Amino acid sequence: MLETIHLTCPEGKMFGWAKFVTARLAASGFSARWVGGAVRDLLLNKLPGDVDIVTTALPQDVLRVFPGAELVGASFGVVLVKLEGMHFEVATCREERNYMDGRHPEIVNFTGDFAVDVLRRDLTVNALLYDPQAETVFDYTGGLADLREKKIRMVGDPQRRLSEDYLRMFRAVRFASRLGFEIEPVTMEAIRLMSPFSARVAAERVRDELENMFCGPDPRRALELLKAAGLLKVWLPEVEALSGVEQSKQYHPEGDVWEHTLLMFQNLHEPASAELAWSILLHDIGKVQTFQLDADNVPHFYCHESVGADMIGAIAERLRFSGKLAEAVEHAVRNHMRMASVREMRPAKLRRLLAEKNIDMELELHRLDCCSSNQLMGTWEFLVSKLAELRCGSGSSLPPALISGDDLIRWGYRPGRVFSQILNTVMDAQLEKKITARSEAEKLVKTLFPLPEKQVDE
Repeated sequence: MLETIHLTCPEGKMFGWAKFVTARLAASGFSARWVGGAVRDLLLNKLPGDVDIVTTALPQDVLRVFPGAELVGASFGVVLVKLEGMHFEVATCREERNYMDGRHPEIVNFTGDFAVDVLRRDLTVNALLYDPQAETVFDYTGGLADLREKKIRMVGDPQRRLSEDYLRMFRAVRFASRLGFEIEPVTMEAIRLMSPFSARVAAERVRDELENMFCGPDPRRALELLKAAGLLKVWLPEVEALSGVEQSKQYHPEGDVWEHTLLMFQNLHEPASAELAWSILLHDIGKVQTFQLDADNVPHFYCHESVGADMIGAIAERLRFSGKLAEAVEHAVRNHMRMASVREMRPAKLRRLLAEKNIDMELELHRLDCCSSNQLMGTWEFLVSKLAELRCGSGSSLPPALISGDDLIRWGYRPGRVFSQILNTVMDAQLEKKITARSEAEKLVKTLFPLPEKQVDE
């Protein structure tokens, strides 16, 4: 049943040009309306990031009306119209059939019926149409009622919609967490039943959806919904396994590892970066394997940070992390427990820690770890103070090294693990002002790391 309501056309450059596109198409004998997220956000008094347009005009008609436009989706009738730096996707009304691979339809037919077009879309709240000339919203799927009731619901039969694109399971969760809506029971049950099929979705698409949730306004709720929907078990079983892993009440009065992780997301001051979000999510995954009880039945997780860090590679490969992201998360997980001993560190070692490239992210990880458990914030305050002192003085970066790996090779040392040990030892001595010249560094190296006699002879 069609429902319509009035909505005043918003002002602003993007909206002005979007209205111009629909008016230009109308003047050429075609109907055109705004569709999807822009309409939903305007009804929720949110500012949309873009405006998509659907029209009865065929792609060749759109290209004729807008000669500078580009055909970007020939089989789906999508044309990109560019006006004064604004980009608008203009799609021909279409129906789609026979989704054989869980994403791509085998049959796409263009149609002049807006009602037919919206029936192929995923969520009712994303299937709303807006005519900016008439300032009228058109609803063929019950999206207006769902907005009023704060409900996420699939258009038509949920299992059919989900089978057309399995990624829609993640989209339902993302919109529910982003908008603060509930997923209505029939849709949620369909997601639970079909969650194993999400394994067929390209990893990059899943990763992007997950990052949008974890870096969004309510990552805690996103995680809870992913778990309830069965999607977490499919893609991140290491995180699913955190539920029920009990911790010492002395250090973790908040509860098990799962609740601790949720609290860390809840205690964010602002949306997390991808590096921080994944580090929060994965920092304690090693606790499942390292769980043990002492004589008093108190849980311990010795070396869980190392075990967890060793697990990052498989997760990064599964979700197609970039090398930079995988490296940052692995480093954060492996080193998140070292913050507890910073007060006992030698000044040079502390200085090197504070000079690391991701120190700000790892300090925020430490803050969240503490305020989401025992709430002992002294170490974090100490580190923040030390870092501020460095940045107000000579800066947090390390001074130029007195020697390099090339120098070690020239002096007869063979490349290997010992290089890092030697260079760190020299840097420590340099930071502690025990040495100030290259010649002193060379002498220190040859004294502390003498070459084996056989290697010298060679």
